[in-house]
Amino acid sequence: EEFQGGTFTVSNMGMFGVSNFTAIINPPQACILAVGGAKKKILPDEANDRGFRTATTMEVTLSSDHRSVDGALAAVWINAFQKYIENPAKLLL
Repeated sequence: EEFQGGTFTVSNMGMFGVSNFTAIINPPQACILAVGGAKKKILPDEANDRGFRTATTMEVTLSSDHRSVDGALAAVWINAFQKYIENPAKLLL
C-alpha cells in the first residue's frame, strides 16, 4: 500500500555503510534511485601544489523501467542530478 500511486523512489542504504547497490523497481513506478554512503577520496589535482585534493563522494544508481523511461532520458536525468548535488546553489537559479 505504501508504494501505490508513486512514480519515483529513493532508496538510501548509505546510512548503513553501503557504498553502492542496485535497487529493484516497485511496479508500476518508473524509476528508483539507489543512494550509497559518502566517502572521502583522494583525487588528482594539477592546480594544487601537492598534486591532489580530498573530496567527499557518493555513488548513486538509477534503475528505470524502459517501457516508460528511455535509457537516454534516464542518463539526462542522472547528469542533471549530479550537477545539482555537486552544486546545490544552482537549485536557486
